[in-house]
Amino acid sequence: MPEKANPFAMAQRQLDEAARILRLDPAMHEFLRWPMREFHFTIPVRMDDGSVQVFKGFRVQYNDARGPAKGGIRYHPEETIDTVRALAAWMTWKTAALDLPLGGGKGGIICNPKEMSEGELERLSRGYMRRVAYFIGPEQDVPAPDVYTTPQIMAWMMDEYETIVGHHAPGVITGKPIPVGGSLGRGDATARGGVYTVREAAKVLNLDLEGATAAIQGYGNAGSFAHKLAVEILGLKVVAVSDSKGGIYNAEGLDYEKVLAHKQETGSVINFPGADSITNEELLELDVTVLFPAALEEVITEENAGNIKAKIVAELANGPTTPEADVIMHENGVYVIPDFLCNAGGVTVSYFEQVQNAYNHYWSEEEVHRALDAKMTTAFHAVHETARQYNVHNRLGAYLVSVARVAEAVRLRGWI
Repeated sequence: MPEKANPFAMAQRQLDEAARILRLDPAMHEFLRWPMREFHFTIPVRMDDGSVQVFKGFRVQYNDARGPAKGGIRYHPEETIDTVRALAAWMTWKTAALDLPLGGGKGGIICNPKEMSEGELERLSRGYMRRVAYFIGPEQDVPAPDVYTTPQIMAWMMDEYETIVGHHAPGVITGKPIPVGGSLGRGDATARGGVYTVREAAKVLNLDLEGATAAIQGYGNAGSFAHKLAVEILGLKVVAVSDSKGGIYNAEGLDYEKVLAHKQETGSVINFPGADSITNEELLELDVTVLFPAALEEVITEENAGNIKAKIVAELANGPTTPEADVIMHENGVYVIPDFLCNAGGVTVSYFEQVQNAYNHYWSEEEVHRALDAKMTTAFHAVHETARQYNVHNRLGAYLVSVARVAEAVRLRGWI
């Protein structure tokens, strides 16, 4: 894989820039450039036809100086160890940015879950847990759902772990179904946290969002909930949304309930009655107040960054903006809320789930929302003020906050 397409190389370059500004000790800088430990393993699975298929899996624990590693497990046919390393690094910086007592980790299996039966997925999930059980746990490393993994898969993994250790341990994994130790408020947490940061950005920019326009690229969990909450909490008018098949636009605004029902019925937002067709590329360049990239990585690049007209870009997706595009948008006055701040609502409520599991007392949805709002608001202002202090774009500001916090924990422990 060429370096420019290597997500871990990009994560290292982002760290390098922060390390230079912070004047990190060379040994500290080198230590933070690499995972502290990673595991590679093979998982034989009996398929429904009686054959045995061997799957390759990974778990990366990037850094645990601030607390147990935290990060999702991805099932994807094109999963790579460098993707898992990069995401584990970003989880390290994300938990630090939110000042959670956690480190960063990530896991994955090379598989195509869309071609597997429920029974095959359960056997694969239990097989994965058997491989990692002795390296994870509530005080070591706490996985969660990610791409193509679900609350049901988390429940199977938790059950397998408890079978191995011989006692209840719901805190081993988060994103579980509510009846087996999940947290209320987890479903819309990523979008809700992002909407809270948009609210705070509008305050520092002196923008009135009531009746202002928004566009959302990506209509999965985060994107669809962003549509609902942007209207309910911010008073925004969502004029465009898209998914992998294309987009829709209506200058008068799109009704959340109707668009969601259309997507659930047809499998896509395209051909929604009363809306014009629009491409994903055109959606990004609309003249709106808030743009939510909530789909793929690297959609805002050097080629189109100069055409972004939104005043606020709220990154609900991971890695939607390239480093070159960051610089261009910063110079053009576009206020970017970087991914590992904007989409940190998910890991924050996962942390709340760990807390609830630990003392076996569960919060109301209102308590979850209130605690999430407080965490996201505090984190937003720490990043905003740091970016202004160093006169850098917000992503670098977020890195400066996070890397400084992780480096301080490493120093206090006497590792470096």
